[in-house]
Amino acid sequence: MTDTAKPGSATPDSGADAVDKRRIRLIMTGLLLGLFMAALDQTIISAALRTIADDLNGLSEQAWANTSYMITSVITTALYGKLSDIYGRRPVYCTAVGVFVLGSVLCGLAQSMTTLAVFRGVQGIGAGGLMSLAFAILTDLVPLAERSRYQAWFGAVFGVSAVVGPVAGGFFAGLDSFLGASGWRWAFFINVPIGVAAALIIAALVRVQPGRAQHKFDIAGLLALIACLLPLLFAVEQGPAWGWTDPGTLVLFGLGAVGLVLFLLAQKRAADAALLPTPMFRNPLFSVYNGVNVLVGAAVFGALSVLPLYLQMVKGLSPTQAGLMMLPQTLGIVVAGRIAGPYVTRTGRYKAVLLSGLVLMVVATFWFGVLTADTSLWQTGVAAGVMGFGIGLCWQVMLIAIQTGVAPQYMGAGMGSFTFFRQIGGTAGIAVFLSMFFGAVGEKVAAAYRGAASDPAYTAAVNDPAVTGQAANKVLLGARDGAVPLDNSSFLDHADPRLAKPFLEGLAEAMQTVFAVSGVMLLIALVLAAVPKEKRREPAAGAPGGAKETGKQPAAKK
Repeated sequence: MTDTAKPGSATPDSGADAVDKRRIRLIMTGLLLGLFMAALDQTIISAALRTIADDLNGLSEQAWANTSYMITSVITTALYGKLSDIYGRRPVYCTAVGVFVLGSVLCGLAQSMTTLAVFRGVQGIGAGGLMSLAFAILTDLVPLAERSRYQAWFGAVFGVSAVVGPVAGGFFAGLDSFLGASGWRWAFFINVPIGVAAALIIAALVRVQPGRAQHKFDIAGLLALIACLLPLLFAVEQGPAWGWTDPGTLVLFGLGAVGLVLFLLAQKRAADAALLPTPMFRNPLFSVYNGVNVLVGAAVFGALSVLPLYLQMVKGLSPTQAGLMMLPQTLGIVVAGRIAGPYVTRTGRYKAVLLSGLVLMVVATFWFGVLTADTSLWQTGVAAGVMGFGIGLCWQVMLIAIQTGVAPQYMGAGMGSFTFFRQIGGTAGIAVFLSMFFGAVGEKVAAAYRGAASDPAYTAAVNDPAVTGQAANKVLLGARDGAVPLDNSSFLDHADPRLAKPFLEGLAEAMQTVFAVSGVMLLIALVLAAVPKEKRREPAAGAPGGAKETGKQPAAKK
């Protein structure tokens, strides 16, 4: 059994001739399990994070539990794509699974938010490979004419994880304990059997990989990428707290800019060995769509990191109920994905689909931006459904465009770039938006309490010693001066509703700011996506539902 096919035995679009359909289905099962595991851990803690943070006494530090995962997955996405081009998909994929499972076990054992953030980073190191290599292995085994059908399965996995993740996270968070461990810890331990199954299937069945590259690995590029991303992401996370003109923030931005220059120089020097080979960016669709990818990733991940807080803290839903409220979004993603892929394959038109998805996301995000403490939950559900439909249209089309615009020798790096740029945007979005929220909430809450002074119900509660003497209500009264204690928000479950109302209104207003910024970013992405001229794709001869891109692609320099 070998990872590399003999010369002439397989090409990127004839791999299915060497692998029977039954084996492809089994391999797809392994890939779907790995992809499900990685996608699940982007969503499973969303509904559980308030419980986790309250248990570990670090709600205000929760951004790091998300961003550490995203940062390491961003860096390793490009790393795994290139390593698999050199050493083969199978061993690199199985390594990614092993690292992810190890990180999951460590997360389940974490005793503080700091250690959880570190162990989430270990998870992210594995997740970068699970997400990028799934698309690369599919490309090796399935011809372009049939690829969109299998990609729909990948889209369904992201949809299912979006459903199962918040619900499962809420379920585990709602358990006091299970088999001797706090319930929320099983949101991480559940990855162990899934990961073992995925690794065994891929190790046993993946045999064919066309034309492994023989060049050296781009160590200089990897180090420069780390030197670029870490200071920039830390700067955007701390910027709202420190101030954007603070010397510390400016120094971090400067270090990131230097790292970016070094990375670009390293990519040019490494040529075909580069993590992100520069010839890929000569295709305008590849470049523009990845630019849109960054903006959409930032806007979507950033906004959706705040939405569960709105549902649980402002609306008072349990973690499980908050997870169920995300079902309309998942339904939208699944339905849109099932429509967009076949439509583009059949008609060759993709730009209208992409722009439609962006328009829907703009509408949904600004709709989120008018949610208040008194808004009916049905409005949140409908807005989430609109957002999900837009996401399903947008990302499906960008992936198809990137695939058709990448030369075969860069397929691993090209598929990795889709996840890479989306994760860069998502990481920055989560860091900035959560920091923006926690930075604005003190002022918004204090203003809401000043406005509540004319409310007779609030005044009566403030003047009632039996009410103000309770511990939870003392915390709320302290928030009138802007001292908002959010490391542990469990006091809201025991607070007097009259005293809690201004607090919740202030939280909602701080979240409105986040959603408004997200909407502006999506508007910029919409304008950018409208600029390039559509390059039509025509049905492939003899392959129902298949497609090939018209026109020649720029030749990659050796």
